[in-house]
Amino acid sequence: MKTFTGAEILLKSLKEEGVDTIFGYPGGAVIDIYDQLAKSDIRHILVRHEQGAVHAADGYARASGKVGVCLATSGPGATNTVTGIATAYSDSIPIVVLTGQVPRTLIGNDAFQEVDIVGITRPCTKHNYLVTDVNDLGRVIREAFYLARSGRPGPVLVDLPKDLMSMQGPYHQGRDVTLKSYQPTYKPHLKQLSKVIDLIKEAKRPMILAGGGVGLSKASDGLRKLARKIVAPVSTTLMGLGTFPASDQLWLGMIGMHGTYRANMSTGACDLLIAVGVRFDDRVTGKTDAFASQAKIVHIDIDPTSIRKNIPVTIPVVGDCGLTLEILNDLLEKETMNGIRKVREPWLQQIEEWKSTNPLAYEQQEVTKPQFVIERLYRLTRGEAIVATEVGQNQMWAAQYYHLDAPHSFITSGGLGCMGFGLPAAIGAQVANPGKLVVDIAGDGSIQMNIQELATAVQYKLPVKVVILNNQYLGMVRQWQELFYEKCYACTHMEHAPDFVKLAEAYGAAGLRATTPDEVEPVLKEGLALEGPVLMDFHVEKEEGVYPMVPAGAPITEMLLV
Repeated sequence: MKTFTGAEILLKSLKEEGVDTIFGYPGGAVIDIYDQLAKSDIRHILVRHEQGAVHAADGYARASGKVGVCLATSGPGATNTVTGIATAYSDSIPIVVLTGQVPRTLIGNDAFQEVDIVGITRPCTKHNYLVTDVNDLGRVIREAFYLARSGRPGPVLVDLPKDLMSMQGPYHQGRDVTLKSYQPTYKPHLKQLSKVIDLIKEAKRPMILAGGGVGLSKASDGLRKLARKIVAPVSTTLMGLGTFPASDQLWLGMIGMHGTYRANMSTGACDLLIAVGVRFDDRVTGKTDAFASQAKIVHIDIDPTSIRKNIPVTIPVVGDCGLTLEILNDLLEKETMNGIRKVREPWLQQIEEWKSTNPLAYEQQEVTKPQFVIERLYRLTRGEAIVATEVGQNQMWAAQYYHLDAPHSFITSGGLGCMGFGLPAAIGAQVANPGKLVVDIAGDGSIQMNIQELATAVQYKLPVKVVILNNQYLGMVRQWQELFYEKCYACTHMEHAPDFVKLAEAYGAAGLRATTPDEVEPVLKEGLALEGPVLMDFHVEKEEGVYPMVPAGAPITEMLLV
């Protein structure tokens, strides 16, 4: 039987899984892998920090629907991946993280650059492996990809001892993965769906709430079909943005702490809430015992542990969101729904009244408002960009003012809220979509956490556009300090930020700046038209707040509007 080195088996296994790109950073423990990678046709993107590699793989996965892959060496290289892994875990993103490990004979001996990365990441991976036998390597890689992409997706880590990569072993091609202890439920129970149909027919004030699971299961078409069939307005979580078109008349906007007035008020008044692919996290629900208090709740999710975890539900439906919506829509086709719009008309009129309040309105004065920058960006791109964000006020303004009509077009760290996510994630999205415009909307604080990845964008000629809303504060924390801590701005003023234009130029990117409202649109036009990566620095109102805002612990219907 012909044998191969562990590194060769690894690369063959990755090719078999359809991997075309790896984001990584080399080191001693993975040098054999890099030796083979240089001879492979798999593209390697050299990042400047291992955290950036995981975020880039994450952004690649979100934008492409494929499994993202990253590679790091042992010790500090491995530990630098943890924040990115936790981000992917919180948002159910399918990535496979490959880490180097010291030779097997040295494991447990406190060897140079040894760390128990399997133990460290056990709480924030869907599963992880330490490969100890070269004969198991191909099987482990197949299992890792199967676990990452199936059921509720998530990150899987594979730890690879250095000596194993140079050992000889067999390569077995194309075996199906079967795991007796892991059998996700894809097809929903039909009796549960018949109960859902009964509730739909009884409801006078129905509403649909969509989460990230809709995008992950490619269920956007089914979501639109359901909403129009039953004439139910739709809101989404932050992670669900783009799964229902913002241009649709039934669109309510985002729900939650910084959700729209009409979405939050609708949740409080609806008599049926159909939740699809959501986790009901605290930023969505606010005070849990007041959430959708008048409604019967249907919860559709592939992960049974997510159902009834935070919110009691009337009808649980365990199944893949895409398949469940497809079956539900087929069943509804057989039902008589005549006159349903007339029944819903008072509900739709009430929502129109809430829409007319328009608490997202703002007044542009002498100093540039951050909302104004996002609105102009939206108009100039016609909403057709893939938008990545950092975390903080910039993230919320992007969610509120950049209106999305397509799934997989809004890439943000939702569950973990990881500053430094946006730029490397935008790089990953750009690699996955070379012909698309990719924009990272950033704050001056968050962008500095991984700004070194500008060098990656320059090296690989990735034309990512970075829009910095520069308010010289850690804005979201400052806003809380303003509202709840008597304006004690403890350690949130960032007056000594770098000159971002010069910094961009130092990395080899283009740098532009707008300091007045009149300069915003010309700078955006120029930056979007330039080839290659561009960083645009917009000086905005320093103490602008994100509104509406639900104070912590309050019901989401009790919003601060200004």
